[in-house]
Amino acid sequence: MEIHESAENYLEAILALSEKGSVRSIDVAQHLGFSKPSVSRAMSLLRDNGYVTMDENSFLILTPAGREIAETIYERHRLLTQWLTWLGVPPEIAAEDACKIEHDLSPETFQALKDHIGKHPQLNQG
Repeated sequence: MEIHESAENYLEAILALSEKGSVRSIDVAQHLGFSKPSVSRAMSLLRDNGYVTMDENSFLILTPAGREIAETIYERHRLLTQWLTWLGVPPEIAAEDACKIEHDLSPETFQALKDHIGKHPQLNQG
C-alpha cells in the first residue's frame, strides 16, 4: 500500500500523540506546526481512505491499516534517530534528518540497518 509522505507524517503524529492520551485534530496541528484547517482537511482524507476514524468526542483513532503505517514510520524514525545520534549527530538534528530519511528507505535497507544495529549492543543505548 502506497500513501504520500504527508499522510505518513500525520499518521505517525497521531500514533506518537496517542501514547500520551486521546488525540484531536488540534493536537496534531500543534505537534506538526500546521494550521487547524490544513489538519482538518488531511484528517478528512485519511478518514475517507480508511486510515483514521473519529469518535463521538472528536478523538482520532487509527484504523488497523492506519496503525500499521504509523508504526512502520515511527519505528523507522526512532531507529534512525538513535543511529544518527550514535554516529555523533546532535539529537535535534538527528531527529530532523530521520524524519527526512524514514519515508524513502526501502524495506530491505531498513531491515539491513535494523540487523546491523541488533548485532552491535552499543547502538542500542538510546
